[in-house]
Amino acid sequence: MDQTEALSRHRKVIPKWLGLYYAEPIELVSGSGCNVMDGDGNEYLDFFGGILTTMTGYAIPEVVEAIKEQASKMIHSSTLYLISPMIELAEEISKLSGIEDAKVFFTTSGTEANDTALLLASCYRSSNNVLAVRGSYHGRSLLSMAVTGNPGYSPSSFYPLNVGYILGGSRLRGPLAGLSDQQYLDKGVEDLRDLITNGIGSNIAALIAEPIQGVGGFNLPPDGYFGAIKEVLDDYGILFISDEVQTGWGRTGEHFWGYQAHGIVPEMFTFAKGIGNGLALAGVVGKPEIMDSLPGSSISTFGGTPLAAAAGLANLKYLIDHDLQKNSLSIGKLMISRLRDELANSPIVADIRGKGLMLGLEIKDLLDESPSSAGAQQVLEEAKSLGVLVGRGGVNGNVLRIAPPLSITPEEAERGIDALVGAVKRATVTFERK
Repeated sequence: MDQTEALSRHRKVIPKWLGLYYAEPIELVSGSGCNVMDGDGNEYLDFFGGILTTMTGYAIPEVVEAIKEQASKMIHSSTLYLISPMIELAEEISKLSGIEDAKVFFTTSGTEANDTALLLASCYRSSNNVLAVRGSYHGRSLLSMAVTGNPGYSPSSFYPLNVGYILGGSRLRGPLAGLSDQQYLDKGVEDLRDLITNGIGSNIAALIAEPIQGVGGFNLPPDGYFGAIKEVLDDYGILFISDEVQTGWGRTGEHFWGYQAHGIVPEMFTFAKGIGNGLALAGVVGKPEIMDSLPGSSISTFGGTPLAAAAGLANLKYLIDHDLQKNSLSIGKLMISRLRDELANSPIVADIRGKGLMLGLEIKDLLDESPSSAGAQQVLEEAKSLGVLVGRGGVNGNVLRIAPPLSITPEEAERGIDALVGAVKRATVTFERK
């Protein structure tokens, strides 16, 4: 289908709140490694990977063959039956989790995984009081939107949880701006204690937190922040849920799970996106007494299907066999170093931050230093014209999100950074002329 025709038909049958990138939206029709092609035959380096989902890359032979083999035997059966690939994948994730004797429940999306974790926590603690972090994003269901601290992604006000928001998010603006790492930790702990004492109360089920905020613009707290926060939570028996939907599987380079940067082990964590490499696969990992605490019985029609689990197993094996966590660390250092060197004096770049292959480029207004959504959009468009696809996020929509597949090569990284630097310079000229 022609891309112009596809856009016209899309607008007639798809809700208008389902956003599309670019002034002239594109369809991605094929891919190999870190490269994709659109419906008009244009090739791009993909530095967003389907929102951090194409973890090991496009058309990885080992993963493709595992999918083909499983599809020829059984695609679906539901959790009413034993599923060997699901059991094997759960065993591998349990061993990697850091949680002793961890159990795993599979879902189809990060939203559903976070819903399940919140359900388990509220049942286990007999409380619907929950803590979340300002600027966060946890999904698009009514329950996950209740703990999303990003107004642009939380459109309703009718939620089944009573939520209190702790400090987090931007270090450029707001109450955490300009603080040292220790001051950040101290202020966060002080605020949490005050929130429990004078706000939401101590009968709280859990705190759910992203080690690095994804949709929020790749904001990251100092290492150890959630360790200090968890010390307070432990005083009250409050559970810690780490949302690893974007930070898991070695993407941060330094650690396999994002929570490990904080010197803690959570009671539960959620995962999604990268493990399926594009197939719908997600889940919750937790302590056995919490995972077993749900009253009554339940099922999952599509969670951990034979096809998705087989793909997840092959994808995880590829990730570990090729040490893609190490690649994420080394390539991430190369990329952030070049961005900081070459954009240090850019009048529209407010911040360059991140870990591993999870980097944020925050764009500001040319004149008054305020967050510039229009500037970020212009850089996004210019990057596309130079052959690189990146994402956009942040509470103000002014952060470029850079997150290529973990298999990216040094040559591809250099080429992508060349294009991004060029895109920022082009955007700067555009705004200087206005």
